[in-house]
Amino acid sequence: MSGCIFCRIVAGDAPATKIHEDDTLLAFLDIRPITRGHTLIIPKGHATDLDELSPALGARLFGFGHRLSKAMRRSDLGIHGANLLINDGKAAFQTVHHVHLHVVPRTNGDMFTLAKGFLLRRPHDQEATAAALRSGLDRLAAEEKETNA
Repeated sequence: MSGCIFCRIVAGDAPATKIHEDDTLLAFLDIRPITRGHTLIIPKGHATDLDELSPALGARLFGFGHRLSKAMRRSDLGIHGANLLINDGKAAFQTVHHVHLHVVPRTNGDMFTLAKGFLLRRPHDQEATAAALRSGLDRLAAEEKETNA
């Protein structure tokens, strides 16, 4: 869909700080993050809302969100948890009409920081943040490999 910013990101026609990409999903930093490391995960194929998303792809989307939230804890960002959230439809405050899962990193006692983040939504050092998250994914993969060895 040519007018969709997320489809343009998938096509390489719009910039994004990518965290992960595979054949069906793309994860990248939110340009208006609530907290440092706030990441969006999207299906590469356009789906306006959950009605248009297959259950299998929804499971992959959430599965990677789960994996990323675990990786965030293993990154150097000092994260203790995460909120995983989908705004489905205009009534639910969906502003980009391409399904996307928000993975919002959290730290213990961060209510003031979170509230401030909702108001300001300013980018952090995108490249350093992305590198830290990719490192967390690598650590998680190494940990899993070690466990399965």
